[in-house]
Amino acid sequence: MPVTIMIVDDSRTMRDMLRRTLEGAGYLVTEAVDGQDGIETLNRLSEHPAAIISDINMPRLDGYGFISEVRSLEAFHKTPVLVLTTETDPGKKERAKKVGATGWIVKPFAADVLLKAIARVTA
Repeated sequence: MPVTIMIVDDSRTMRDMLRRTLEGAGYLVTEAVDGQDGIETLNRLSEHPAAIISDINMPRLDGYGFISEVRSLEAFHKTPVLVLTTETDPGKKERAKKVGATGWIVKPFAADVLLKAIARVTA
């Protein structure tokens, strides 16, 4: 049975690139356009994603707020959350870790690096 990965990113282009990469590797994909939409989408899903990929810089609810909210929801407390962002500042990476991020990948991403990270956190 295919594994579902959730993408949370305000860039349609990035969501499309991620979707193509993940679906090409056999994953099912659920998308959200920002952190707020991500929380609303999680609450509507009948099947929980095996992992979530989230941007940091988004309107309405940024990645830090989104990850904090995910960690506060009992059903998603242990769901792996990978941050995919253009940010390289160690302080921002540490902040993401403190709110519950599982890993950090810098954009632009290499498909093989992304897929290895997904495989590692969903194993």
